[in-house]
Amino acid sequence: MPRRRPGRVRAELPDRQRAQQGTRSAGTRTAIDRLSSSAVSEIARIERTRNYLLPGDTASALSRWKAYGRRTRRQVRHDDEFGDTDWYCCGDPLEGRTLLDRVMASMSRQGARELRSVVSALDARFEDG
Repeated sequence: MPRRRPGRVRAELPDRQRAQQGTRSAGTRTAIDRLSSSAVSEIARIERTRNYLLPGDTASALSRWKAYGRRTRRQVRHDDEFGDTDWYCCGDPLEGRTLLDRVMASMSRQGARELRSVVSALDARFEDG
């Protein structure tokens, strides 16, 4: 009987962390623009240790807030009056902004300063638009 290759044996083993956290893998590390590697690793540590976060939540909240900041005032007013059905599938950008505040509050001063500079640039663009 031929021997199976070790890589194939490892590929067939269940991943404990993936089974615990659903479809997102725990080893995934998302790079966020304009953040140092130490800030990104601190965000990854926070996402692992907090029970209200999953790996990649901070990056997805940042991308939702960035996409919301690109909208025109007319689109935002329309969403306020009639609701936005995209929020049901993709997530609420305002909740994402709140999550970013919670992550910044739990980071070190230097890491929070870096993330705050990225978020404040998006906030300024949103206020100008």
